Amino acid sequence: MKNPPFYSNIILSIVVHENYVHNHRKGDIFAMAKDKKLVEAITAMEDDFAQWYTDVVKKAELADYSSVRGCMILRPNGYAIWENIQKVLDAKFKETGVENVAMPMFIPESLLNKEKDHVEGFAPEVAWVTHGGDKELQERLCVRPTSETLFCDFYSKIIQSHRDLPKLYNQWVSVVRWEKTTRPFLRTSEFFWQEGHTAHATEEEAEARTVQMLNMYADFCEQYLAIPVVKGQKTEKEKFAGAHSTYTIEALMHDGKALQSGTSHNFGDGFAKAFGIQYTDKDNKLQYVHQTSWGMSTRIIGAIIMVHGDDSGLVLPPRIAPVQTMIVPIMQKKEGVLDKAEEIRKRLASSYKVKVDDSDKSPGWKFSEQEVRGIPTRIEIGPKDIEKNQAVIVRRDTREKIIVSLDEIETKLGEVLEQMQSDMLERAKKHLEEHTVEARNWDEFKAHIEKQDGFVKAMWCGETECEEAIKDETTATTRCMPFEQEHLSDVCVHCGKPAKKMVYFGKAY
Repeated sequence: MKNPPFYSNIILSIVVHENYVHNHRKGDIFAMAKDKKLVEAITAMEDDFAQWYTDVVKKAELADYSSVRGCMILRPNGYAIWENIQKVLDAKFKETGVENVAMPMFIPESLLNKEKDHVEGFAPEVAWVTHGGDKELQERLCVRPTSETLFCDFYSKIIQSHRDLPKLYNQWVSVVRWEKTTRPFLRTSEFFWQEGHTAHATEEEAEARTVQMLNMYADFCEQYLAIPVVKGQKTEKEKFAGAHSTYTIEALMHDGKALQSGTSHNFGDGFAKAFGIQYTDKDNKLQYVHQTSWGMSTRIIGAIIMVHGDDSGLVLPPRIAPVQTMIVPIMQKKEGVLDKAEEIRKRLASSYKVKVDDSDKSPGWKFSEQEVRGIPTRIEIGPKDIEKNQAVIVRRDTREKIIVSLDEIETKLGEVLEQMQSDMLERAKKHLEEHTVEARNWDEFKAHIEKQDGFVKAMWCGETECEEAIKDETTATTRCMPFEQEHLSDVCVHCGKPAKKMVYFGKAY
């Protein structure tokens, strides 16, 4: 639903009286009063998507820039979303036997260098510690960009027998990658994530775990974040440094760009051979372990913003929102209004994440603030509502107003939240479907990519040189080779050689 233009262009003040309340509920434009300003206007998406994104991040108070280059400050509103993501994923991980650990922040250079492909892949992004106090270190320490080498070193010490396997570990930490260009959540020099690292006796077990975790990420995005994704394998060029294979979930943002939203890697036995991670099998023979790694980061919050947000700000899916409903008392100074608001809060608190905005700001200000922050619903309650034993539930995504009896408010709020969650997913699915096209020749491909309007499905020969040529000529990258393959033609869309895979291409963050 497209927002009314006044939401993005006008700064509003509200006259608070009974006539305003009833006029507002009829959908009339807010009245202007005095010189007080509400939440500052957000740049319209269509005018400048990048600025819109920055406005939402800052004005929804999700994050802010720090004095450290490329690093962001996660504010309470943003961190609360990350806490909810962490809570859900952590529980899901543990259901599959995963245990949490904590590895050091620093990696000795000699340890990092043990896996050649891995270190070459990360070398340009590594931050180094060279001094301890005023003394130069004998060996440089890398501030972890990822923790494969630390886990491998640890596994080499604690794994001796098949009885020690599998090892299913995960950690919730921050990592540092010295990015050239940064943007809050999407690409920062330091970011929060989880990284799982597992060790298995066989290739089959490792592959099963790799796919299992990717599917878990995909289900989480759909069920909790209302974000549909494309699942598939990265090309040789795009896979994780040192991995045997990398699987990914790719989401489509409102502006038509892709966002890699979670990855799962099968390392095979490459790291095990580099680090000497061996175990004695049931026949008392030495074997190398097979490893996996998988992760999701605070980047996913950027996806939530860019998939669901609108010109008024953030729109949070109810299942992941830190606050699911904000109760806004109308004419709260009148006797009994605040008491009734608090009574409703207590009734709802056992089932929902709910707050009362009892600040001295005007209702209009409170409504705007709730919208910018993306709180899924608000409940309006005023003197006339109390007389009628009712309240008004307002959805953030559609701004639909639902009058409900106070006797049924717990049930009705639940129905509204579930419907909103479902509707948000369906809208995102529709956007993904409408902005995924097929290209059977190079002219079609270039025309679609120039529009920067979503995914382009096309056949590919499988050659890295051809993949690089496509990127050089169009700036589009291979997002993934989807698990669900389609046969669009017999030849590669670019070079005309026999095609091996159907690939999702697109411009990406």
